[in-house]
Amino acid sequence: MITLTKAAAEQVRKSAEESDVKDMALRVAARVDDDGSIHYGMGFDEAGENDVLAHSEGVDIVVAEGLKDLLLGLKIDYVELNPGESNFIFSNPNDPNHKLPPTGRH
Repeated sequence: MITLTKAAAEQVRKSAEESDVKDMALRVAARVDDDGSIHYGMGFDEAGENDVLAHSEGVDIVVAEGLKDLLLGLKIDYVELNPGESNFIFSNPNDPNHKLPPTGRH
């Protein structure tokens, strides 16, 4: 379902510890705008009875049942975009703006 890179998982664990919510799961949410673009959000939460639970790199992840198809295959990374500035990056094959990395074939 959703996968975290090692860097993303480390940052999630660090954030959970700093916020004193290390026993809670990472909730991943998304909304689709009128133009089809997808916007993501994350936070710590407890799983509800209608949530889908996933695990990646030692992190529990919860997603609302209604979002599971939209988020299927989502990969979350944590990268340094500029020196000293790191952010989470969402790569979703269900996003119409998603670009696959080059394969080296023409």
